[in-house]
Amino acid sequence: MTIDTLEAAGLTHMDDSDIAAFLSNQRVGVLGLPTKSGPYMIPLSFGYDGDSSLYFTFIGGSASRKQRLTEAAADATVLVYKVESMFHWESVLLQGNIEAVPESEWADLAEVLDGAWRPEVFEDAIKDDDVTIYRFHIDKREGLRHAGLPPGFERE
Repeated sequence: MTIDTLEAAGLTHMDDSDIAAFLSNQRVGVLGLPTKSGPYMIPLSFGYDGDSSLYFTFIGGSASRKQRLTEAAADATVLVYKVESMFHWESVLLQGNIEAVPESEWADLAEVLDGAWRPEVFEDAIKDDDVTIYRFHIDKREGLRHAGLPPGFERE
């Protein structure tokens, strides 16, 4: 199936303002980190600054595989998506780099991270364990949206 075929069925490309609006209303995605055997995929909750960065928190310190891979990654990918049905969905693919945020800047991020979804077990762990906040700088972004009708249905 080609992009032309998908576009005829309702697939559209999101522009930068559509992508920003989408990211502002979402709180979970999948972080892909490079490894020798292929990408290491991590579900995560994030806050979006409305411009060029996502922020997320890892718990567990340097013993954590995800934290070690994050620290070693020069580049990473984040996929954020929302599916209401097989004919109504949106997804944004982000490419960029990750850096640890110095603890001196954490207070400035309280509002951005306030919307990040965290299960209660994570909230409890934050009080007891090693915590690191990361900034994912968005270098490239691509968004797709499908709001078409199922095959055989016609618009009136």
